Amino acid sequence: MILSNSPKATMSNRTLFLSRLIGPLFTLIALAILIQGQIMVQTFAGMLHDRPLICITAIFILAAGLAIVILHNQWSGGLLPVVITVLGWITLLKGALLLLLPPESLITIYGSLRLGDLLYLYAAIDLVIGIYLTVAGFLATTVKPAI
Repeated sequence: MILSNSPKATMSNRTLFLSRLIGPLFTLIALAILIQGQIMVQTFAGMLHDRPLICITAIFILAAGLAIVILHNQWSGGLLPVVITVLGWITLLKGALLLLLPPESLITIYGSLRLGDLLYLYAAIDLVIGIYLTVAGFLATTVKPAI
């Protein structure tokens, strides 16, 4: 059920690369949040008051989102490619918002997310997505290019 009806489904090289990259990244970040808890909340909150750091971070997030969307804007072919595409668009949107919105708006948005109260829920969601992408990415095989 992870990818399709076959025990070892075939996916595109891009899908597999991105799932193998994003999956462990999400998993490790979620584990760091679960282990360090409120220290992470304080770190995120502190970043919101450092405009140069927000700009640099936004540029990298925006670049990552654009790369995923340009290389992998795939809305069919199973759950794995769609999840990667959705994450690419979310990343692109986050980078654009961080770059374009004034710090006061970012503080309001992050405040409305109740990061301090819901930290472990957000970490659990990231952990589930990370584990899914990692397992699905490493269980699948690549598509053989047509000659």
